[in-house]
Amino acid sequence: MALLTLFGKKKKEFKASCNITREPLESGFGQIIASKKYWDLVMTEPETLSYTISHFNNQPSGTQMRNMIFEKYASVAKPWMISDSIINYFEVDKAEARHYAKKWWESEGSFAPEAAGPASAKLDQATFTSLKDYAVLEAGRGRVNLKR
Repeated sequence: MALLTLFGKKKKEFKASCNITREPLESGFGQIIASKKYWDLVMTEPETLSYTISHFNNQPSGTQMRNMIFEKYASVAKPWMISDSIINYFEVDKAEARHYAKKWWESEGSFAPEAAGPASAKLDQATFTSLKDYAVLEAGRGRVNLKR
């Protein structure tokens, strides 16, 4: 009887959810972190907005927290799957991202494009520094009301 139960089970369906919105995905895009629009989003989310306001009000603790937020997101080793609803927050080639997503789904999440991985390992130093400077020092400036 145990053998019948073992052999009679269906293979579990591979599922995924958006790494940002957590909504279930049937298909999606691969994410590349070299995106200023993405950092504007991250630095003005409800959980991070107070740090952004502090940063732009010249409080070192806000800048320090934004640096930690950047490091958290930029050090992710796996490619991200994001939903179609937020693809416009990223500066990516949508056709290429869709192609990568298809491969990711076919491999049940084991495929990773060459550009995936920690940003510091995938981008040249000048690009990484420019991206980090934007994310930590400038992202979200136009989206917050600052004290004058």
